[in-house]
Amino acid sequence: MPDQAKLPIVYVRGFAGDTSGINRVVHDPFYGFNEGSTHVRVGPDNEPAFHQFESPLLRLHLDEGYQILVQGGQEAYLDTHERIPPDSMWIHRFYDVSASTWGTKPREFRIEDAATDLLRLIRRLKEKSGAPRVHLVAHSMGGLVCRCLIQKILPDLGENPADHIGKLFTYGTPHGGITFDLGFGLLERLRDAVGINGADIFGPERMYEYLTPVAQQREDGPPSSWSAREMPVGEGAFPLHRVFCLVGTNPADYDVAHGLSSAAVGARSDGLVQIDNARVPGAHQAFVHRSHSGRYGLVNSEEGYQNLRRFLFGDLRVQAELVDHRLPVGDGDTTWQAEVKLSVRGLPVVMHERLAKHWCPIQLPKPDGGGAAPVPLATAFLRGGAPRPEDTATLRHVLHVRLLSLREKDGILWFDDHLEQTADFADILVVDVGTRETGSPGVWAAWNSEIAGSLRAHEPSGDPLGDEDPRSGVWVAHVAFPDSARPLLGDRARIRLTVTPWE
Repeated sequence: MPDQAKLPIVYVRGFAGDTSGINRVVHDPFYGFNEGSTHVRVGPDNEPAFHQFESPLLRLHLDEGYQILVQGGQEAYLDTHERIPPDSMWIHRFYDVSASTWGTKPREFRIEDAATDLLRLIRRLKEKSGAPRVHLVAHSMGGLVCRCLIQKILPDLGENPADHIGKLFTYGTPHGGITFDLGFGLLERLRDAVGINGADIFGPERMYEYLTPVAQQREDGPPSSWSAREMPVGEGAFPLHRVFCLVGTNPADYDVAHGLSSAAVGARSDGLVQIDNARVPGAHQAFVHRSHSGRYGLVNSEEGYQNLRRFLFGDLRVQAELVDHRLPVGDGDTTWQAEVKLSVRGLPVVMHERLAKHWCPIQLPKPDGGGAAPVPLATAFLRGGAPRPEDTATLRHVLHVRLLSLREKDGILWFDDHLEQTADFADILVVDVGTRETGSPGVWAAWNSEIAGSLRAHEPSGDPLGDEDPRSGVWVAHVAFPDSARPLLGDRARIRLTVTPWE
């Protein structure tokens, strides 16, 4: 991608806690985004294997040529340079004014102040780089700082957030707040009433204040229909397709460094943020088996970085959906779930996985005899432009698809005819993008059950999939399920692949 198309990237970190925690944060010149890892969970026998991940900061410098400009301080650099390159990375050091280590009176931390300071930094970066916008990359509470800017600060000023922000990528942000499985709501009420270490910022009352424009706020607090997860849509709102939520599904590794957090938050979480709360409805999302932070955390993970890089710099967006399926009606007590995993050739990690054992399968609507609505399975971003005729290897994605059924009797799961973790259907869709005999770009798809030998040795052949959409800039094709799936999914069930240009 040419340099003039690149935008400055601003990293926004998460919650630090009390003054002592803030003081520890400000000692780090890059607020933790320079921390990498040496573990990845792909080893034999489910044991950690050595894998050196340099950090999202250093990797973007190495892979995309982004510059890290400091020279005594990034604010000092901006003060002393009239021009900066657009392909540069910046840390929003909003906690500095709340630290007690500088010999000045600390300012009480407020998300609204951090968001206002973020806007000030964005204006300076736009002015000095000539870039029209900046990308925001945030961990945990940092995503709420960004949303405060998008949903309150800029609307209060009468400005459109899309005029300042290119894309927003969040790692484990509690978009829906932080809630607990234990205590029947008592723990949340105690936190919000006492505000220990400022943690009430994750409760609905406080979130309503900093996520709602002043003119729209009600004196009696949020209405019953209000949801912190929802971002505004429509004219003047930030486009949801420019938001990506990375969701962690591994609570156990968070407990290694942070005690028994997941016992309170629940197993269906990253150890601190529940899975449902980490997503904005309508935004792009990927699920990875990583914890909220720590050596197996989302930010310092290869999975997180690969999703980040493709979302920021990809050329094409590919969406896979289950369509035209008709699950057996059977008795009304049968529940259907889908599991998916997305892998890319050449990467040591899984890009996206929603599994029952990770508490995040795709819940399929109960069949009613009619046609079911399309079910989104995965979204991938391709980068590097169209394949060239001289390229011999195709870009290969594989999508693991499994369907499972659970039966209930009198409201209790029924196991008489149940085989645990055994799918009613399981196969792998192999999708190759590249050039073959024709010398022109194409897309080939095949099911693993119909491929002889290993996937490693498989070479796509025959005609590529044809474009079924006459609209310019949109490519659509359908891949029928193998015959073995027809008794379960119906004769017309297919995977729909939709390819559109990505900014």
